[in-house]
Amino acid sequence: MNAKKDRTDRKKIPWYIKSRMWLQALFFVITNGYVAGFLNAKIYKGELKRICVPGLNCYSCPGAVGACPIGALQAVISSAEYKFSCYIFGFFLVVGTLLGRGVCGFLCPFGWVQDLLYKIPLGRKKDGTKRKNLPGHKVLVWLKYVVLLVLVLLLPMLVKTEYGAGIPWFCKYLCPSGTLFGAVPLLSGDEFLRQSLGFLFSWKCFVLVVLLLLSVFFYRPFCKYLCPLGAAYGLFNSFSLFRVQVEKDHCVDCGKCHQACPMDVDIIKHPGSPECIRCGLCVKECPTGALSLGVKGRPEKND
Repeated sequence: MNAKKDRTDRKKIPWYIKSRMWLQALFFVITNGYVAGFLNAKIYKGELKRICVPGLNCYSCPGAVGACPIGALQAVISSAEYKFSCYIFGFFLVVGTLLGRGVCGFLCPFGWVQDLLYKIPLGRKKDGTKRKNLPGHKVLVWLKYVVLLVLVLLLPMLVKTEYGAGIPWFCKYLCPSGTLFGAVPLLSGDEFLRQSLGFLFSWKCFVLVVLLLLSVFFYRPFCKYLCPLGAAYGLFNSFSLFRVQVEKDHCVDCGKCHQACPMDVDIIKHPGSPECIRCGLCVKECPTGALSLGVKGRPEKND
């Protein structure tokens, strides 16, 4: 017992877990730092736009200095000229192998927005906590894989226009990040674009508003149930280098890690769960230092 107490007393939380919200904000500023774009309601089209950033960062955001990997993937798949991009698939392979869904926890702008909204003190239960999941959670978590397969891959690949090109279905009909960071800022500064608005924009705004409202009461509903980028990175979680590591010899089965996990992952039983976004809250709540978050084989130690 004394050994466990000493281990708890000497427990240190890695700086990147304690500063996660600030890191999310910093990454948003870096990847959307083209201030002139916001001021002039113009999209940056320089050479940096050829490079993908890890998170769901809309190409059409006036401040975006890089491309969204999902948008870039759809651009290739739906193209009449290109059928395959070594760069895009290599990007997913490298980033996924290194970070897995750590991208969702630390580097995604829309994930950061949902985190901020969840901090609003509304919808608390009698015990003071907030609900994590929508009803039907165990079934709904599979929906993002359907979005990835159907909207991102199959429809752009198979459904072609008369000119032989496909449509970026996810970006055009669903992506809330594109609406929030791309469409809204552009429309606010361009009267001509506002005059051409129609049903599609109303639909995208409806999707955005619903997801933002749900984010106040439930943790990251878009990430959990609809995000194809999270689905893609989740496929790498079981072997990504940046991950939660468990020292079961020090675990006392208190269940505090599962209670703390906003993604509702039992990290002791499923350390490689595709739902884990590597936020580190389980590490912070573990009373014995049995959990660590870091590079596989060289974790940030808790003692």
